[in-house]
Amino acid sequence: MTLFDGLDDLLPGTREFYTDLHAHPELSMQEHRTAGLAADRLAAAGFEVVTGVGPTGVVGVLRNGDGPTVALRADMDALPVREASGVPYASTATATDDEGRATPVAHACGHDMHVAWLAAGAAQLAARRDAWSGTVVAVFQPGEEIGAGAQAMVDDGLVDRVPTPDVVLGQHVMPAPAGVVSTRPGTVTSASDVWRIRLFGRGAHGSMPEASIDPVVLAASTVLRLQTVVSRELGMNEPAVLTVGMLQAGSKENVIPDEAVIGLNLRCYDEGVRARAQAAIRRIVAAEAEASGAPRPPEITPVETYQLTDNDEAATGRVLDAFRSRFGDHVVPMGPTSASEDFGVLGRAWGAPSVFWFVGGTDPEAHAAAERDGRLTELPTNHSPAFAPVLDPTVRTGVEALLTAAGAWLAP
Repeated sequence: MTLFDGLDDLLPGTREFYTDLHAHPELSMQEHRTAGLAADRLAAAGFEVVTGVGPTGVVGVLRNGDGPTVALRADMDALPVREASGVPYASTATATDDEGRATPVAHACGHDMHVAWLAAGAAQLAARRDAWSGTVVAVFQPGEEIGAGAQAMVDDGLVDRVPTPDVVLGQHVMPAPAGVVSTRPGTVTSASDVWRIRLFGRGAHGSMPEASIDPVVLAASTVLRLQTVVSRELGMNEPAVLTVGMLQAGSKENVIPDEAVIGLNLRCYDEGVRARAQAAIRRIVAAEAEASGAPRPPEITPVETYQLTDNDEAATGRVLDAFRSRFGDHVVPMGPTSASEDFGVLGRAWGAPSVFWFVGGTDPEAHAAAERDGRLTELPTNHSPAFAPVLDPTVRTGVEALLTAAGAWLAP
């Protein structure tokens, strides 16, 4: 008997579970329904279950004799996005965000698929205990989209409440062809900083700009100057992305407001580059405010922070060997991605090596046609309202990948 015996019988229920999760998304740190369903499935499979970790995280422990301890992680939260995927199980859900605003909610990043994969993998491991030996720790994590969930679980005592793993494993669905898996040693996802910058001026009537210190002009000049951080302060071998995704100022055309707010996102692969870029942002923001005669220095508030996700070299080699044996030429090479993750928090907290990989979720024929026609950038990506992985073979591949990686440690 192997870890995969009987898997075909498990997959129809996994697809149904996934579509249910997709239709009922929940915002970060509000994943109460999802956490409850994950806990129920772990308990039904015979896991010891700990709920309310950080605060909506769920952890299951399955002990099966002597051997390594393997942690498997899935994130659960959705995004404040109105879904436009067109799938029959599309979300129509709404929720209230942390600022009290009503918002549509959708699983536009595939975390529902991650939950379904881990729930199925846990059930399969429980059903095939004669095919492996050791301990499995299944972690259903909240709040990945805000970069806070993994740390919240750690702060709530995760490392002391469950066995310490020998390796931490995680996976993410991406807009590559379904059936494909990819990983690499070293840097996998970027470090990321989200900052909110509040710029101060002096309001006035739109007909009397001379009486104002216009924060709209200040914000505009700041946004333009920030574009030079990457283009003029970093070298061509120091990749970084700096995006201003939010600029808010004023509420009426003939009123010059008192302040403006900029929201920006910085992503880097190197901590030295990150520090230099952060310093440049602070310098530019302060200098533009001074040049405008702002009555107060700008306020810079960190909103989200993600560390680099670094795959352990030896552990990644072990996973890749297992993947190649299972998936053959469907294991494809990859470079670091510009996306960010808080998965690495868990491995660092436990002091354990970690491995993170990607599973394709785009219809292979559609992907091939888009690649042939030079339209790959037109395919829906994670965080797009139109993003929804195809069910087959995405469901199967993700469950198989999780079992394959875990089996690289657990299988006799």
